[in-house]
Amino acid sequence: METHGGTDAAVLLALFGWPQEPGLIFTERRADLRRHAGEISFPGGRQDEIDADLTTTALREAQEEIALEPARVELVGALPPVSTFVTDYRVHPFVGLVADPAELNLRPNPSEVETVLTFSLELLRENYEMRRLVRCGVPIHTPTYEVEGQLISGATARILGDFLGRLG
Repeated sequence: METHGGTDAAVLLALFGWPQEPGLIFTERRADLRRHAGEISFPGGRQDEIDADLTTTALREAQEEIALEPARVELVGALPPVSTFVTDYRVHPFVGLVADPAELNLRPNPSEVETVLTFSLELLRENYEMRRLVRCGVPIHTPTYEVEGQLISGATARILGDFLGRLG
């Protein structure tokens, strides 16, 4: 599938508890942000000129957003990029193994992140549903995951679905 997007970005699927009780780390973005306000997402963001490559972007953004030290991440793979419809990003997802979140001393960056969330893959799978959502006035039929009152949709849900599908 061809990916569009005028701006490259990268996200980190920080996978903990592998393989016994795997889960992923998400962020809830602040409600007053200009872009993707209040959304549940993977740590990540736009590629900066100083980033050597997109893996560097994903690791830098995870450190900036939730204080996840790059040295505590073992990169194990990448998924195909995904486009965002509203903001015109081409998002490159990277998968990294991390320790249990309780051991990582994760802290949300108060200028960007409301809270750090962790969900087991089992819970995510159980709460998958195709829904009709309205984006920019346009109704779309899209994958979603609603876990503990948090709705994961958009590019994050598409990346998550691809990831879970590849795990089988």
